[in-house]
Amino acid sequence: MPIDPSRYRLCLVTDRALGRGRPLVEIVMEAVAGGVTMVQLREKSATTRAFLEEARALKAALAGRGVPLIVNDRTDVALAVGADGVHVGQTDMPVEAVRAIVGPDVAIGLSITDAGQIARADAGAADYLGIGPLHPQKTKPDASAPLELGGFAKLRRMTGKPVLAIGGVKAEDVPMLVEEGATGVAVVSAIMAAEDPEVAARAFVDAWKSETR
Repeated sequence: MPIDPSRYRLCLVTDRALGRGRPLVEIVMEAVAGGVTMVQLREKSATTRAFLEEARALKAALAGRGVPLIVNDRTDVALAVGADGVHVGQTDMPVEAVRAIVGPDVAIGLSITDAGQIARADAGAADYLGIGPLHPQKTKPDASAPLELGGFAKLRRMTGKPVLAIGGVKAEDVPMLVEEGATGVAVVSAIMAAEDPEVAARAFVDAWKSETR
């Protein structure tokens, strides 16, 4: 597998609109100092050039820290900066097509919102799955209905792949998610919108530690 599964523990998904006007790299590095183990760069409105420049800056900042950089949607940007992975959704390029472009050493994640999606070949070809949204959330206006814990648990039991819970996830959700077999959590608002991203990230790390002692 291209990425050590332990790196899936706490994935920060970026959203510059939540960053209080602060530089994205600054927020990300504070979160990494707090224990973030993987970063997914998500830019829904940036131009290709701006996206590329941001990805290059993050790749450089994360160098030597053992924190993989995942690029959301844009396989071309991921290749251009030597990212560790690409994360795609149900309406993006199919996983097998992404694999043909990036090769075997780049991780591919896939968003899953229901049982029908998790049963398809696309999910079988991915390296890891992001299952959600767990709770109602505002970072994606077109988000599916929340699964809540019961829905997440049902989908998690349908796959043996690494699974990240996403969508309004809070530190207090971690104990229940660990119990239901989550490999990790993907967090947006709880860290990106925090006054202190390092402290916010550490709250998730502490929650994981309390469950794995």
